Formats: sequence, C-alpha cells, structure tokens
Amino acid sequence: MNRNDTTARIAHVFRGTFVHSTSGAAVEILQNCVLGVDDQGKIAFIENDRDEESLSKLWGFGASDIKQLGQHEFLMPGMVDTHIHASQYSYTGTALDLPLLEWLNTYTFPVEAKYKDLEFANNVYTKVVRRTLKNGTTTACYFATIHTDASLLLGELADKFGQRALVGKVCMDCNSAVPQYKESSILEDCYPKVKPVVTPRFAPSCSSSLLSELGEIANNNKLHIQSHISENKGEVELVKTLFPGCKSYTDVYLKHKLLTDRTVMAHGCHLTDEELEIFHETGSAISHCPNSNISICSGMLNVRNVLNHKVKLGLGTDVAAGYSPSMLDAMRRTLDTSKALTIQDPQHKTLSFEEVFRLATLGGSEALSLDDQIGNFVVGKDFDALRVNVCVPEGPIDLFPGEGDDRNITEVYVAGRQVVPFPDT
Repeated sequence: MNRNDTTARIAHVFRGTFVHSTSGAAVEILQNCVLGVDDQGKIAFIENDRDEESLSKLWGFGASDIKQLGQHEFLMPGMVDTHIHASQYSYTGTALDLPLLEWLNTYTFPVEAKYKDLEFANNVYTKVVRRTLKNGTTTACYFATIHTDASLLLGELADKFGQRALVGKVCMDCNSAVPQYKESSILEDCYPKVKPVVTPRFAPSCSSSLLSELGEIANNNKLHIQSHISENKGEVELVKTLFPGCKSYTDVYLKHKLLTDRTVMAHGCHLTDEELEIFHETGSAISHCPNSNISICSGMLNVRNVLNHKVKLGLGTDVAAGYSPSMLDAMRRTLDTSKALTIQDPQHKTLSFEEVFRLATLGGSEALSLDDQIGNFVVGKDFDALRVNVCVPEGPIDLFPGEGDDRNITEVYVAGRQVVPFPDT
C-alpha cells in the first residue's frame, strides 16, 4: 500500500512487525514490513521490507532514518476509549458500594460540582490525560462537567499533551438531588484533534425541551453526540415514568433527534432487540463499559448480540464507576463478561481476544465515526500508534523460549507526533 502523492516529507520510518485489525480480519499481523509517516502525521506507505530500497528512493529517506523494531517489539494502533468521565478520575477505585442512581447522587454530583474551581480542574484533568496516554489511549471520548471554563481547560490539556479527544460539556437541567449542579450549553471547536461532543448527561437529568435543543444543535452543526442508555434496570423504569409518550429508552433519544451516525451511547445493558434495530438503522454506536457494569452491579451487555445486529461498538473504561483508566483492563473485562454469559448460557458464543482487540482499536474508531482517520494502519490515515516491547527490563511479563505477550508500551504516537514518553520525563 502506497500513496500516490510523494511530495510530502517523511518524518518517521519503522521496520518490523505491525499488528492491527481490518474489516475482514479481527487481527492481522504484518511481519517484515516497513511503514512511513509523513510530516503531516499520516501513513504514507506500508510495504514489505524487501521494497525498502525502492521506497527510500521514492520518498527520500536513508537507512539511518529507519527505526528498527526489536525481536519482541511491535506497533499496534492506539486504543480508543469511547466513554470516560475525566471529572470522576479523582475518586477512581472508590465509592463502588451503591447502584447507579444512588451512586450519582451520593458521590458523583457533589464531586463534579467542585470543577467550578479551575485549579482543582487543572490538577485532575492533567493527571487523567497523562495517565490515559501512558496507558495507550490515543483517543478519548470525555465527559467533563457542566462548567464551561473547566471543560475548555480539558480540551486545552488534551491538545497540549497530544491526545486526540472528544470533549463534552455536560448538559443537564433536571437534578433534584444536587439542585445547584445543572445548566445547559455546549463547547465550540477549538483544537485540530480535540472536538466538541454534544453531551446530554442522560434522559433522567434532561427535560424534553433541552433534549430537543441539543438534537437540533448537533444535527445543524454535524456534531458528535454522547450520552448514557439502559445502564441499569432502575434507570430504565425511571425513564418510562419520565417520558410516558415514548415506547422505550431508545425512543426517547430517537424522538429528540439524538440518534445519528455520530452518536455513541454508553452501556446499553438492557436494550431490547427492537432497540438494537433502531441503533443499526440510525448508525448509532454503543460504548461497552464492562468494568463499571459489574462494579456497580448494573448488568452485563451481550456484545455478541449487539454485533449480530450490526451495531457499531467500541470499549470504554467509564472512569470512575469503572475502577481502571486502562483500555487493557477494558479488554480483559470484556472477555470476562462474555465468558460469564457463556456460563449462564452454554449456547452463547464467547468473544475471542482477537475480536476484543479489534473493539479496542478499529471498533472504537468506528463507534466515534473517526474510522476514516484512525483505527488501523491504512495509507492516508493518521498514525496513531503504540510501540509495544514485551521484553522491557523489570517489566510485568516473563518470557519463555518461543513465547511472547502483549504489554509494555514504550512509545505512543498521535497523528505522527510522539507524545509518550512525555517531554518532561
């Protein structure tokens, strides 16, 4: 694969093993290949290394420009976290003793109210962006809070550290538990790799008029949309009482024009097959958040059923109901949940680790409607990538003769820019 335009300058050339997903293969391993990245951060070519000499003449790079991957190294696409609450990072791993609605009122809303203090916001948001980048998350779809200035700060920090991000200023005008924590407006597009996402928190915290306004804004400006849906059964029942004129939770968002091919809804544990059909028809996506689904006892999403309905699906950490900001953890919990469903029903087809790898990379890019830009190693796409070395000294993996593994991220690239290690480390 080679781009026709050879006028761009080549900024990086890698030789070695590349692992990614395609539309036809959950995992494709490309060995003995050479990949070039131009000065715009886009993949210029990926070819067998036997073509290296002709490529060097065509693109104007020398042998000294090539970064050789080691025997136990490979490059993989950056991971895409399709649902994470940046504002909840400060209490990650705690406060997991209540179900969703009580959890929000007791822990989440009081903490999120603190983000009117920009010093507090800067401290937490700096840490969450740096941590997720170090964990290999090159793209994150963030929930912020109702505070415009703090939400803009999150976008600024993502841009500063080089992370691709969708940032949503939370919109909610119904909150009886913490009455002072509600209002409604959205962010503007400020940075090249940081985009706004229209963010009604979830149907129970929004009036019908607010949902309609947000749907109109999103559609008129072709903006991304994110929210929550059918996370736990109590929430589903509450929505029925709040929106009696709607046939289902999905119908609430559909009637307010919030289900588009740029929409990603978190959880969906209790969606019916009829609702999944609507997701398929509208091109809307689901963010599977298995850690939080289990941690606060919300439910277990049958990913196989979602995929069988041809609904776009990616993975999310859902910090802080999810206790880990690592997409690797999200992959593990996805497998765990699938196996638990197989225990309940032996006819259930358990997900493979290859399928889960795809969901964490290309699947996430599809869920966020960014697959024309990122998700795998295709010429013309941005080079968002992780350099993985399974033999880093003192690393968490012990290798035995003939074995390898999938850990130890040593370098992270977003649009061709190396963002990890951080310049100050």
